[in-house]
Amino acid sequence: MLIKKPSDIPYSEVTPKPLYMNRRKFLAAAAAAGVGLAGAALWEMSQPSTPVLAATKYDNLVKSPFDTTEKITSMNDVTHYNNYYEFGTDKSDPAKNAQNFKTSPWQVAVEGEVKKKRVFQLEEIIKLAPPEERIYRHRCVEGWSIVVPWIGFPLSVLIKQFELTPKAKYVAFETLYDPKQMPGQHGSLFGGAGLDWPYVEGLRMDEAMHPLAILCFGMYGESLPNQDGAPIRMVIPWKYGFKSIKSIVKIRFVEKEPPTTWNKQAPNEYGFYSNVNPTVDHPRWSQATERRLGEFFKRKTLMFNGYAGQVASLYNGMDLRKNY
Repeated sequence: MLIKKPSDIPYSEVTPKPLYMNRRKFLAAAAAAGVGLAGAALWEMSQPSTPVLAATKYDNLVKSPFDTTEKITSMNDVTHYNNYYEFGTDKSDPAKNAQNFKTSPWQVAVEGEVKKKRVFQLEEIIKLAPPEERIYRHRCVEGWSIVVPWIGFPLSVLIKQFELTPKAKYVAFETLYDPKQMPGQHGSLFGGAGLDWPYVEGLRMDEAMHPLAILCFGMYGESLPNQDGAPIRMVIPWKYGFKSIKSIVKIRFVEKEPPTTWNKQAPNEYGFYSNVNPTVDHPRWSQATERRLGEFFKRKTLMFNGYAGQVASLYNGMDLRKNY
């Protein structure tokens, strides 16, 4: 018998711990409800009881032209199954460990190749958002996939506030570094390999200016929960989820391609672009299929996560197997 070692198993294949612990209940539910309902029953029984903190409500939201009509993933699923290693490596850790994370007051520094550098208060950034550009229901892929009604506006709205120098070719982002609040930043992770904190990410300038690159401050009609990247994050729906950096404190315009956390950690597995491309396998697993959070069966992964019509032109002439 061939048994996969943990390093051979992609996150999309790992059964959530509470789901595993409820396997006997699931078998009973499957017998009662039938195979067609088993996936939904399984996931519902797996959900933890960690509360979501009170949030700011956003009213009078208008859907974006890029809004998808796909079924929205339940908020409980999205807030209790997270990749946010600053708060732990288990999918349930962020919901537990981020409860007391302080997100107010919050500042975002804009630096680099701009004529005038500036530090924004969070409230100043939110006020930049025109009401007609405040809600985006997008697919996102992060080993699994989700459909979330994000609240935000195109990053380009913020970029246009600045006079950039001709050297501004890329945008680099940085997450808060605060081990006192973020227990995952203590010591090392992944069997001693560790991540080089703080978390950093980057986009090419034309990617950053695309209207699908969203500076996000809410979801489901409310401000972001701590475990989902509060108080402000990126959402880049045609790329894998780790590109959508959370809890941003710095945006820097630079001339050369900036380092990114997962590319530094494992350059043979994670490239700078990290576009959703089902034709290019991860070195340790196939990316041809994905599992939608809350569903039992897998589905086919779409090129650029289904946004090829909007973003494929950004990569004309590029070898997407080499530039992964």
